[in-house]
Amino acid sequence: MNPVYKLYELKLLREVKSYPPPRHVAFIMDGNRRFAKKLGLPPHMGHVFGSRKAEEVLKWCLELKIKTVTAYAFSTENFRRSEEEKRNLFKLMEKQLRRLIEDKRIHKNRVRVRVVGKKELLPEKVQRVVEELERVTESYGKHFLNIAIAYGGRQEIMDAVKRVLKMVENGVVKPDDIDYGLIERFLYSDNGYESVDILIRTGGEQRLSNFLPWQTANSLAYFCDVCWPEFRKIDFLRAVRMWQRRVFGQHL
Repeated sequence: MNPVYKLYELKLLREVKSYPPPRHVAFIMDGNRRFAKKLGLPPHMGHVFGSRKAEEVLKWCLELKIKTVTAYAFSTENFRRSEEEKRNLFKLMEKQLRRLIEDKRIHKNRVRVRVVGKKELLPEKVQRVVEELERVTESYGKHFLNIAIAYGGRQEIMDAVKRVLKMVENGVVKPDDIDYGLIERFLYSDNGYESVDILIRTGGEQRLSNFLPWQTANSLAYFCDVCWPEFRKIDFLRAVRMWQRRVFGQHL
């Protein structure tokens, strides 16, 4: 590592640690395929590098004591990709989810891991690993890791509204009783998931791509030009510092 880069990283880290961290950080991990293409590799290799980066970023979040992390791994729109690419992606998902089951950091830091999305659309092998991962971490509550797989933001809101309407139909609640809190009860997860402080997207795109539309209503969006596998700790720390400046003042 360049010594100047390392010194700058340490400086940023000291600055960021001087103020409270965001409670909930969400990531759109974009640019994996472009990264692979740039290196002359098949598309699925970009996701292999991207999964390694995700592990590294989780480490950074734990270092800052960020309570909740939500990562966009596979959208409902991604089902339109080629069968070969989906097969490679699901194989990688199964492998990485199994790694989380054995990951000492997950258990040491008491990270509850949940998959948010239409899990029933996933291959049975992936569903079984998801069930095991959620079971072995369900008693944890110090940190939360939400992995959005087969996820669509508008679908999540539709599913929540349908459940609320069912309660109205059964006479459990009256239409006038419907408020934000009631709808949030039926989102795909809980424990702070309903409110994102900062959304970080890599890959150069400046859009949310149907990711957490309800949860990001008041969040800071930070767009980074680098592809996800190239995402650096200084990029992450700059994003957190920008959020801190917004919350605690421009003098930071």
